[in-house]
Amino acid sequence: MVLRVSSRSVVRPLVPGLLVIAAATAIAFGVEGVLPALTASTVAVALGALLRSTGTFRSQWRPATGFASRRLLRIAVVLLGLQLPLAGIAALGFGGIALILGVVVVTFFGTQLIGRALGLPPARSLLVATGFSICGASAIAAVRPATDADDEDTSTAIALVTLCGTLAIVFLPLLRQPFGLDVQEFGAWAGASVHDVGQAVATGDRVPGALATVVVVKLSRVLLLAPLVALVALRRRRTVGADTAQRPPVLPFFVAAFVVAVAVRATGVVPDAVLGDAQRIQSILLVAALFALGTGIDVPHLVRTGGRSLVLGLSSWVLVAGIALAGVKLLHVG
Repeated sequence: MVLRVSSRSVVRPLVPGLLVIAAATAIAFGVEGVLPALTASTVAVALGALLRSTGTFRSQWRPATGFASRRLLRIAVVLLGLQLPLAGIAALGFGGIALILGVVVVTFFGTQLIGRALGLPPARSLLVATGFSICGASAIAAVRPATDADDEDTSTAIALVTLCGTLAIVFLPLLRQPFGLDVQEFGAWAGASVHDVGQAVATGDRVPGALATVVVVKLSRVLLLAPLVALVALRRRRTVGADTAQRPPVLPFFVAAFVVAVAVRATGVVPDAVLGDAQRIQSILLVAALFALGTGIDVPHLVRTGGRSLVLGLSSWVLVAGIALAGVKLLHVG
């Protein structure tokens, strides 16, 4: 009886907000179905920001949005591991692997240097660097526990990767012919430079024949998520020294579970039908979490105070796209 009352007291405050999140998630997927260029993740962030910026967001929804932006997003990160086909990644060869490593390393450290030059908080620059170099919101969620970033840093980084990823869907296909890229080279470029997995898929889908290459290259970047989180955590542990209260784990539990999911996928024991279901669930949870994160974006405030952050995001986008394009050309990937 005590347990039942306790569970009700935990769940009841979440119900109003969860209903709003469910409705927003359904709307986001509905819009994507009608306008494929607008991915559900982009629509979800925009809906959340709209509620916050217009004063429509209600305080009673906050427990649910907090739950979704942390718990649901972490589950989505774990399930993302089941999408990574190691055999396909190995087939990229030396050129493809060199391209991915170069893009991630240059974008990650280059973005932080730009953020430092702009005078932005190191934690915000780090989150932006992680999102642009690996896989958008999922990477930002994975690395945040190893930083001292606050909610504003996180929501700003999410807004920037969403904005630039959406711009990539529109502009990258238009640049294929001016840059002299064949279909497979374009797929490698998009996979190596677009941030979120859904945005990468939407970009590749606009060029017939490119999608398979986009997916393999993009998911290869995602594979570097765990090593990058470990690197950031180790650097943070050295910074705080003996203060155990502030020392993050080398790998948060959900990132370790992501690694396990990658290993399970590699064994080939999981049926394709289960992998398909897991991918659909992952997409739904990610969109729900992104809506919740979007409710932390106050657009008028961001416009007034986020000019330097916007410059950082656009600069990082140009950096990752430029490095990826140079790599595709020089290494003949595609």
